[in-house]
Amino acid sequence: MTMKYALCAVAIAALVTPALAANEFFVVQDTATLKCSVVEQKPTVASMKLVGTTVYKTQSEAAVALKADKACAPK
Repeated sequence: MTMKYALCAVAIAALVTPALAANEFFVVQDTATLKCSVVEQKPTVASMKLVGTTVYKTQSEAAVALKADKACAPK
């Protein structure tokens, strides 16, 4: 009986964890093209760099920051 509850707890944790992690958005810039975009994961490749250090809770907040940042402004 205890094993049944433990397996249920593990299954619930496995389902909830990705949903909690998806609440982070970053503004990044492609170093080759200098185009900016909003992504859900912090960049790990050298061809993408963070614009600022802020982690946004919603995609719309990140999109507003992208439009306001001078590095991402169209030239």
